[in-house]
Amino acid sequence: MPVVPPVELPLPQRRRAARVILRRLHKLYPEMSTALDYADPWQLLVSTVLSAQTTDDNVNRVTPELFDRWPTPEDLAVARPEDVEEVIFSTGFYRQKTKSVLSLAADLVERFEGQVPRDLEALVTLKGVGRKTASVVLAEVWDDPAIAVDTHVKRVSQRLGLTTNDDPVKIEHDLRDLYLESTWSGISMRFIQFGRDVCDARKPHCWECPVRDRCPYAPKTRRPRVGR
Repeated sequence: MPVVPPVELPLPQRRRAARVILRRLHKLYPEMSTALDYADPWQLLVSTVLSAQTTDDNVNRVTPELFDRWPTPEDLAVARPEDVEEVIFSTGFYRQKTKSVLSLAADLVERFEGQVPRDLEALVTLKGVGRKTASVVLAEVWDDPAIAVDTHVKRVSQRLGLTTNDDPVKIEHDLRDLYLESTWSGISMRFIQFGRDVCDARKPHCWECPVRDRCPYAPKTRRPRVGR
């Protein structure tokens, strides 16, 4: 699939398309939340950090043992790195991820008494926590207005003409401008699932896309022929 530059639609057209797109994705995914298993904000924060460069299923396989052995930030902050590495090994990049979650735990204990702050600007000051991770926690745990931009959200937003930016922060702000604040928390997970199910990076299923009439992306793909 060739790389196609994003199409820049006029602002009024983008706003109309944005409303239709989200309405149809709500119909496609009436109930949508992260596939990561968690019991509290702390667990989701750590799980989201571990989910980088791997699948949610891989993370869900290791977090029961991780949180059983080190259930609180205070516990994880003093854990032996080699022990944590052994538990999260299968998620990939386990040494770097171990450093990240241990630093995150220590930072959370030292600066926020082990409590995950319900504030985007505070969350992103924690070691290893970017806007995407912070936004996932805010939207999923508290249903606060936040939009997390990952590779799926970026790709879907560009293909649908909702943004021409490459920078995740700029894409986030573009989406905030197009949608009412009351809808922000329900955007990311629907865009992500749609990106996985239909708007695939290499072979988008354009023939079964529920928003293809609102999509300026080209070239569109056709339904594969079924072999005899």
